[in-house]
Amino acid sequence: MTDFLAKAPTLDANWRAVVLFGRNVASYKFALAKTLLGLTERDDDRVPLEELAAPFARHLCEHLTLTDKQTTSRSSKFLDACRAFNRGELSEEALVGTTARLGFVNVIDAFHVVGSGPVPVRFFEDERGGNRGGGGAIRLTDDLRRLAGSVQGLGLADEAEARWRLVETAWQLDLPRAGVAVQADAAQDLLFVEADRGIRRTSLTRVRGALNGYQRGRCFYCRAEVPLTATEVDHFFPWVLKERGEMPDADCVWNLVLACRGCNRGERGKFAGVPSPKLIARLHERNNWLVDSHHPLRETVMLQTGVDADARASFLRARQRIALDALVHQWEPEGAAADG
Repeated sequence: MTDFLAKAPTLDANWRAVVLFGRNVASYKFALAKTLLGLTERDDDRVPLEELAAPFARHLCEHLTLTDKQTTSRSSKFLDACRAFNRGELSEEALVGTTARLGFVNVIDAFHVVGSGPVPVRFFEDERGGNRGGGGAIRLTDDLRRLAGSVQGLGLADEAEARWRLVETAWQLDLPRAGVAVQADAAQDLLFVEADRGIRRTSLTRVRGALNGYQRGRCFYCRAEVPLTATEVDHFFPWVLKERGEMPDADCVWNLVLACRGCNRGERGKFAGVPSPKLIARLHERNNWLVDSHHPLRETVMLQTGVDADARASFLRARQRIALDALVHQWEPEGAAADG
């Protein structure tokens, strides 16, 4: 894993490390993340697997209607049961029983693991004992409840959903071998892919949900905490450069960040200013985190900016020169908080 967590090991950073940086062979981790966030208002910390199974299976059944490929494995009896439920061939009671027995075999053990070991904070404790084939329970922790009730917690379900849509699409289209990059429509706050040489456009998820976690739920510029719903998608190097033909790739993922209203278009906002070298270094770090989070944003950013960190740094320096030559004025927010 990158320095994303080591730099500021907050509750939300631990959670986001799990969702954004864990390697995935199935989408179960995203389903469990969304399920956990939905359970934090219950009175009892102990959640029997049978109660955990219903929302967990529901999330997976919903995604199977969008993308049938939810794992890199060739077959899954659990996913087959979810498909049967979607076809009306399996009752909800039978689906819940199958989920409790088969759906949690690996994901409960693997949820907190990122890279070579677990993150320092646990969001639930495993109380299944030696029974891995159904029965037992998990216990929600105080850290999960604190996280869900915080400003950061308000957008975590959207972030997990966005990450899920990106990963399942990568499996469906066999990225990166298919050579399809994620594209952005900043005006519509949308990430999409075009398969079949631009004939078919597939909408994936919102730009805001996909990028918010990599900024730790803060304005990219002033670092103030901003609820996801209040963020605005901004072109780091101003959009006017694309309008003039001086930076045709300004609408690509590498150049999109989330900003508060004040920094984006307030009285002392950025507008057509060129971000300062400190902010360019921050963008380089953010783009490296996108690469470290694996496909499909990994392949997209590498395709757009360079295959290694040095190449990506050189790419941004070249874009900085273009921007300064065209716009001259350099900008940095006043009284910005320190990075973290």
